[in-house]
Amino acid sequence: MSDITRGGQFLVKETKCEDVFTPEDFSEEQIMMRDSVKEFVDKEIWPNKNRFESKDYAFTEAVMKKAGEMGFLSVAVPAEYGGMGMGFVDTCLVCDYISGATGSFSTAFGAHTGIGTMPITLYGTEAQKQKYVPKLASGEWFGAYCLTEPGAGSDANSGKTKAILSEDGTHYKISGGKMWISNAGFCSLLIVFARIEDDKNITGFIVENDPSNGITMGEEEHKLGIRASSTRQVFFNETKVPVENMLAGRGEGFKIAMNALNVGRIKLAAACLDAQRRVTTNAVHYANERIQFNSPISSFGAIRYKLAEMATSAYAGESATYRAAKSIEDRINARVAEGTSHQEAELKGVEEFAIECSILKVAVSEDVQNAADEGIQIYGGMGFSEDTPMESAWRDARIARIYEGTNEINRMLSVGMLIKKAMKGHVDLIGPAMKVQEELMGIPSFDTPDYSELFSEEKEMVGKLKKAFLMVAGAAVQKYGMDLDAHQQLLMAAADMLIEIYMAESTILRTEKLAKKEGEAKVQEQVAMAKLYLYKAVDIVAARGKESIISFVEGDEQRMMLMGLRRFTKYTNMPNIVGLRETITSKLVAENSYCF
Repeated sequence: MSDITRGGQFLVKETKCEDVFTPEDFSEEQIMMRDSVKEFVDKEIWPNKNRFESKDYAFTEAVMKKAGEMGFLSVAVPAEYGGMGMGFVDTCLVCDYISGATGSFSTAFGAHTGIGTMPITLYGTEAQKQKYVPKLASGEWFGAYCLTEPGAGSDANSGKTKAILSEDGTHYKISGGKMWISNAGFCSLLIVFARIEDDKNITGFIVENDPSNGITMGEEEHKLGIRASSTRQVFFNETKVPVENMLAGRGEGFKIAMNALNVGRIKLAAACLDAQRRVTTNAVHYANERIQFNSPISSFGAIRYKLAEMATSAYAGESATYRAAKSIEDRINARVAEGTSHQEAELKGVEEFAIECSILKVAVSEDVQNAADEGIQIYGGMGFSEDTPMESAWRDARIARIYEGTNEINRMLSVGMLIKKAMKGHVDLIGPAMKVQEELMGIPSFDTPDYSELFSEEKEMVGKLKKAFLMVAGAAVQKYGMDLDAHQQLLMAAADMLIEIYMAESTILRTEKLAKKEGEAKVQEQVAMAKLYLYKAVDIVAARGKESIISFVEGDEQRMMLMGLRRFTKYTNMPNIVGLRETITSKLVAENSYCF
């Protein structure tokens, strides 16, 4: 397994395009699954968007049952518990294409298949899995996840819900309240986190939803978006839970919650992808049909700018999400081949790439919001109307920046986890960071490089962006050490640099692989998107790097680092950005859809 890239190593290890998985690499079986999911969504969900927007919770439940009948709820469930037992890429693929029509169904699906079912498949005993997982896989039962409390949001381990062991030792009595519980209105089973005595960490329990057992629900929450996602408070009053329904061990609840979030983050990124595609397609349709000044508005430069940026962010999100999903799948398979149980292999495989999961969660959730916002702008006044699909897409997208740990938390986590991996020796950051320092002290080369090959300058540019990050992060660690966590604005800036590096590199590698297969002439629009994304990434790295440097370095060291940042963010041949956007938009307008 030593030859498999570890999580975070993308920063210090060159990745060849042949070594990344892309959407163009889907197998025939995966394409059939994708098309089956798309057909389901276009038949059952998209035509009924008005029912979701009018808070028809019963309809959400009914469509979930149909999804269960189709097998879509069981993709990630092992075959021995009634599931399809498909790989990690397949689960992301289904999550991607089933989630794009409405956030209401996306939330119900994600909450059930992810945090409602997964904790049992990954942490449950054999008896627990045999008893509960087949019902959840088929859609006979639906699951919910009770972690958040009024005083325990991002600080998940601070919950006050109590679990007290009965005198005869046969069951626990759970008392407390949980809030923002997705699927609460129609769930049969709840994963509940509570504290036993004064334990440092919370404990997880499997609780059947029986109102006669001290379980009551608040009214449905009225939310900005995801309107037909059932979201309620859940109250427990000495709810009896058999001791055999403890999930994992006592005090293991925090670990369950954190690992569930890692999986949830990459799945959330996947769940935002088709939403972006649909928003972009709808925006192109409208821009082609809307006539102003005797021309379709898709011919106007201001609109073409927006369409190109929307398509580029969607393409980049796809590139990075499926790259990471396959990295996780490869890690899982390698561990299984070594004799590890699938349960343990999946836990460790996802945990290994927790940095990438946080990166994706932030990047794609913000991109889908931006796409929906620009979609409204392209529609103009009509975009603000409930009669068009844009305003609901914008409202639904907003929750993605809060789900699975806020984007602020995930930004800080991505850098914090990277530094911890370096300290454990899992990723060598010290050596490369020292080489960057040496390079700054040396005389730069004035040779004219050969950039004749596709992406030769772009790949060199990505390498320089990595040096910029290593320079800033290395200096910050040297100055603050373990106290770096206290400097949140610095961490946030460094995280933006890290995010852009992974997203830009993923987009370039996908496109390089595609160009080698199809020929550069056939994929000129994808080439344009890869170059456009990198150009924007360079600007972000330059701005956030400068902000970081001047916030904690002074004097000669500051001048040297700012000089290095300019060197690491300087093109030899600046791309024609307007020309790139024109190439992208011309294809979109001609095809009348997101077509990549």
